[in-house]
Order: sequence, then C-alpha cells, then structure tokens
Amino acid sequence: MRSAEMIELRRGDMRESLHRGHAIICDAHGVVEAWGKPSQIVFPRSSCKMIQALPLIESGAADAAGLTDRQLALACASHSGSAMHVRAVDEWLTGLDLAEGDLRCGSHMPGDPAEHRRLLCSDTAPCQLHNNCSGKHAGFLTLNRHLRGGSEYVEPAHPVQQAVKAAFEEVTEETSPGYGIDGCSAPNWASSLEGLARAMARFANPGTDRRGEAMRRLVDAMRAHPEMVAGEGRSCTALMRAMGGGVAVKTGAEAVFVAILPQQGLGVALKISDGATRASEAAITALLIHLGVLNAADPVAQRYLNGPILNWRGLKTGELRCAPGFPA
Repeated sequence: MRSAEMIELRRGDMRESLHRGHAIICDAHGVVEAWGKPSQIVFPRSSCKMIQALPLIESGAADAAGLTDRQLALACASHSGSAMHVRAVDEWLTGLDLAEGDLRCGSHMPGDPAEHRRLLCSDTAPCQLHNNCSGKHAGFLTLNRHLRGGSEYVEPAHPVQQAVKAAFEEVTEETSPGYGIDGCSAPNWASSLEGLARAMARFANPGTDRRGEAMRRLVDAMRAHPEMVAGEGRSCTALMRAMGGGVAVKTGAEAVFVAILPQQGLGVALKISDGATRASEAAITALLIHLGVLNAADPVAQRYLNGPILNWRGLKTGELRCAPGFPA
C-alpha cells in the first residue's frame, strides 16, 4: 500500500502541487479509518511529547515538585519562545534550584515575533530558554532530579530516556525499531503511524490506573492551556481554541500531527511524506472537520484549509484543499 493523495494546492482551475501522506484514526479497539499505509514507520518528532511526559507524572516527580497544569502543558509544548514561555521555563527551573545552563536543548531564535524583534534590536543572543522544547526539557530535569540521574539526561542510555522509551513502547504497543536524535538533542523513538494513533487513542480512553491518570492530567492540561502548547498564531493553539478545548492536538517537525478526542474516544495520527507543514496543518484540519469537532466555516479552519491564498496585492491566487477521496 502506498501513500494517499491528501492535500492539493489549486491555482486558478488547475492543481499546481500535491502532498501525499498517511493518516490513521483509532479507537480503543483499533483502526477506525485509514489513508495510505498504517504500518509506515515514522519519527513522531514533537507530536509525542505527551508520551515523553508520562514518566514525569507516573514517577511521582511532578507531584513532588508541585507542578501545575500550566507547567504540565509546557512539558508537552513546542512553544514559540515568547516572553511568557521564557519566563515560565525560567521560573520552573528556579523552583528546582536549577538554571538555564542545566538544559541540554540548545538555543535558537524564537518564533514569537515580539521576542524575536526584541533580541534583534537589543543585539542579544537567544538562550536555551527560547528553545521551543525547553518546557519538555524542564520536565526531563524534574524527572532526572527525582531519579538522581547524571547531568547528561538526553543520552539514550540515561535513566530519563530509558523511562521515556519504556513508556513509548508500552503505549504504542510496539517495540521501537530505533531512534533518531531530535533537534533538541533528545532521542526520538520511531514507531508505525498506526502505533502512534493507537497511543493517542489510549490518551483519549485513559483508565483509572496510574498511567490513565497521568494521561488524563496531560490532556486536560493541554486543553486548558493551549497558549502554553504553542503560542499566538500557531496552529496547535488556534485549533484547540477553535474547538473550545474539547480536543488536544500536537504538531511535530517534518509534517507529523496528532489529535486526542476524549469525548469521542479517538486518536489521530498523520504524516505528510514530503514534510510540508502547510499540508499537515491542512490535513489535520480536514480530519477534525471530518470527525465533527471543528466547524468548517470557522475562520481558524479556513486559515489552514480552503481559505484563499492571497498575493502581495491581496488578490486571490489559489487555495489549499483536500485531494479527491480525502478524507471522504
């Protein structure tokens, strides 16, 4: 089975570009709908941060540190590096008697326009707090302190990452074929796309055991604090707000996107083969509309799908839309 045609760019009356990919919807019992190849092996990238945060709660580290729901949402975040995000991570580390130098995520210019401009105009270099994964790494450091591990917590053999691997394989119900090093220097374990969707379905159908409670807390935190998960103008934040906090969504680099639908008991995972973010945002929007949790007429939905693409003079030149048969 090959990838499916999912998103096309139309210019005038003609198809100009086409994005192919794979998408899976699972419930508690297995696959409900699929496009493309469910067994496609993918790196989830940042879409699996909820899984990576499970040991933080299950170990007791989160409660021992008195973490709030806002901080749990930040542990699942690929944030924009706004002043709000930087301050939140800094305060989190200070509460642990740690500092920016204890992070191992590296630094990059923030995506937040105001903070980006502030750094440029003041000729100030970004620090690791600006890294979009600094919240996840604050979670790693919290777990590491609880486990009394060494400082190099991103090493694949480190107890923190071994705990993450164990959780990842358990919730995907697969033995990972291997890992790659993510942009933030932490290992990113691979799985089939079906396994990733299956994991999201488990988050949507949490049990009453320790793991189920951890899943519920992370999803509830994301839904309650969408601004911490991404930031203003970002798709994760905008989509969660448009759905009234009923659904948790999370993007990952190279066009991976997942969704957790607690009321419907469904988990969604998709991967666009060419790695185009515009296509993954359009595809997750289409699937959320398909599942009845996002209004197609909502301005946020139209921002990512079917809305006009304008040129520099404000003239409509085309639109991103679903390819025939997706999602049907």
